[in-house]
Amino acid sequence: MALVLNQNDIDTLTNDYRMAVEPSGDLELSLPVNDLLDPEKSRIYMERVAPIFRSSLSTASVSMFMKRYGFLAAAPALYAMSLLDKGLDCSAANSHLESLYKGDTWLPKLRLSDMTVSLPEEGKREEWRDLIMKRLFADNISLVLQSLKKLVPVSSAVLWENAAIYIFWLYEKRMGEGAAPEQRARMEEDFRYLVQEAPGHLFGESRNPLTRFYTEKRRTKAYEDPVRIRKTCCYYYQTTPGEEDFCGGCPKVKHEFV
Repeated sequence: MALVLNQNDIDTLTNDYRMAVEPSGDLELSLPVNDLLDPEKSRIYMERVAPIFRSSLSTASVSMFMKRYGFLAAAPALYAMSLLDKGLDCSAANSHLESLYKGDTWLPKLRLSDMTVSLPEEGKREEWRDLIMKRLFADNISLVLQSLKKLVPVSSAVLWENAAIYIFWLYEKRMGEGAAPEQRARMEEDFRYLVQEAPGHLFGESRNPLTRFYTEKRRTKAYEDPVRIRKTCCYYYQTTPGEEDFCGGCPKVKHEFV
């Protein structure tokens, strides 16, 4: 019998982890994720999305999009895996990007065609976890990333770090809220594996692309809490004309450490 998410799971994933269960009414900026893998369809879509970031189709707009996409793709899959111990198929073939707004902010969500879930067999959770990760990264995020970087001159490192910073935030700040001890232990183990041990093929890469970005947070004079300085610049400042507003961990900023 097919296993499905219960209503509490669905409520949490839709309210807090960027999952949608119904198609959006915004047909212009919603699409099957597989369309992002098509050269012409992805170009047309990114030309429509770029003005949201006060830009044309450019390195900056593709980078900003990858921040949104990396988070919406990863959030429901990783929360379900680590907190619920349930597996969602978040491959590109099973995913739709649904365009939604909160006020003036564009906050797209991920909708799955098939929302049935898998459970790890006793003693085989590691193999099950690898399958969940492969579908999310190698069969989705990596494919989208490689397709988008063909549209503009942008490095894979920039786009992977855009996804990485939100994955780190999910595990370090967000998912532990209200977690039971068993859930927290599982979450911490999954995070350690994800950033330190998982092999590159699970990400569609020759090596784990998250490991190099998982660096120690440092205290600076500008922020009360320690920050992780990025390895690459995400080009956000290019979408704030006349302001040159930089991200807190931007490597272009001269940080004063304490």
